[in-house]
Amino acid sequence: MAGELKTNREVVKMMKKTNVKPRTAVGRKECQLVTFDLPYLGFFYNQKLLIYKNNNSDDFDRIFEGLKDGLEAVLEEFYQLAGRLQKDEEEGFFKVVYDDHMDGVELISATAPEMDVDDLTAEEGTSKFKDLIPYSGVLNVTKLKDGLAMGCAFNHAILDGTSTWHFMSSWSEICKGSETISNAPFLERTKVRDTRLNLNISKPSDAPEYANANNSAVKLRDKVFKFSGAEIEKIKSNANSGEKAPPFSTYQSLSAHIWKAVSRARGLAPEDYTVFTVFANCRKRVSPPMPDSYFGNLVQAIFTVSTAGLVVGNPPEFSAGLIRSAIVSHDAAAIEKRNVEWESQPIVFQFKDVGVNCIAVGSSPRFKVYEIDFGWGSPESVRTGVNNRFDGMVYVYPGKSGGTSIDVEITLEASAMEKLEEDKDFSMGNSS
Repeated sequence: MAGELKTNREVVKMMKKTNVKPRTAVGRKECQLVTFDLPYLGFFYNQKLLIYKNNNSDDFDRIFEGLKDGLEAVLEEFYQLAGRLQKDEEEGFFKVVYDDHMDGVELISATAPEMDVDDLTAEEGTSKFKDLIPYSGVLNVTKLKDGLAMGCAFNHAILDGTSTWHFMSSWSEICKGSETISNAPFLERTKVRDTRLNLNISKPSDAPEYANANNSAVKLRDKVFKFSGAEIEKIKSNANSGEKAPPFSTYQSLSAHIWKAVSRARGLAPEDYTVFTVFANCRKRVSPPMPDSYFGNLVQAIFTVSTAGLVVGNPPEFSAGLIRSAIVSHDAAAIEKRNVEWESQPIVFQFKDVGVNCIAVGSSPRFKVYEIDFGWGSPESVRTGVNNRFDGMVYVYPGKSGGTSIDVEITLEASAMEKLEEDKDFSMGNSS
């Protein structure tokens, strides 16, 4: 595979391990997990890798200490990330507990003198990330040959993507010299729902670091397809060629483009069902609406089902219409109905639940990942780690070039990926 790199403990060497807690005492704080959090108890940790180039990495010790100092400061607001997930033994509900006597967040410095940024920004593969991103609850900072890599792992039952990047942007804000963060997290989860459930499940245990959703005999490949702003506009124009009113959004148009191409690449029979799943931000959908700074999980999975024949055989506006209809109809009433149903019969979500011949889209091109600047410039690339990947998992990020460009990170069965790579209608003639 292009860009693949041997990864083992000799390539990445740990230099220092330290525990970081809020700079000032917080005391004991307990935060009850709510219905929006609990379905994700079974997820593996969400892993993100930010890759930086030409960041004066010769002064790596100073950079690491600056990150540590900034983390101490930002944890005063985001102290839940320094806490621990616990199950109340009497009432059976899950909660995040922070106490000043806890160890806090583990921060690791490492060095990989033979790795360079180009190795990590190649479009194909994720196995090379394994030693750069922790499995759970840790932050890794690795000095590269010509840059720096920051690997992060977050418990999805504690926070979603919106909260993840809120934390990262706040941390970088402090590291660049701000005395306070500009957007404090809203920590009162029970304001959105205050149903305390006695769940008859055990506290999730840490899986081995290699654990992911790919524990099958199916050979999978991961690849990033980079769409320029002009290509995204062409995809959007194609979806809107039927002059539907209102026009399909960029997200709806791109989703239809992906659904159609992946269904083709999989060689599905016309009568085969296929499911397209998006994880919708519900902050402004719930009643009353929650602020964008709501810290926790406020997403729900939205499922769209069709036959492959209809998806492949119709213009993109067909699939875009199905996706838009599902998203628009997921209003406050639908969210409430979903919550009531789940609370009556709780099920911890697993990736096998996303549906047959599925495509599941995580992350968002709205996340301002290239504004995560700790004082040495924006990332060269932002990628997702090896956890929580399966056949049909898709992550979308804004493109490094800005504007309306979008990077689409796809995991597929190997033969389907080969066909997708050859599909010029999908890549818009782009070799990536």
